[in-house]
Amino acid sequence: MNDKIMVNDALTSVKSSMTTYANVIAECSNPSLRSAIQQIRNSCEASQYELYKLAEQKGFYKPAQAADNQDVQEVKSQLGS
Repeated sequence: MNDKIMVNDALTSVKSSMTTYANVIAECSNPSLRSAIQQIRNSCEASQYELYKLAEQKGFYKPAQAADNQDVQEVKSQLGS
């Protein structure tokens, strides 16, 4: 298996875990458990970002062009309505 496939598989797995953690946190009524899962999620997010930077550095991932400020403000305005 090559590096690109391994990094992409790891990213997919981590992103799936983050979705699961978000759903569990939203439904958790025990404050201690909720806090523990939030810490796990935060660690997972940090790992995802490190994998993303690795993928971008090695040329495995090319992000979309950044939106300009006007586009960002338009979307914020639409979502705020």
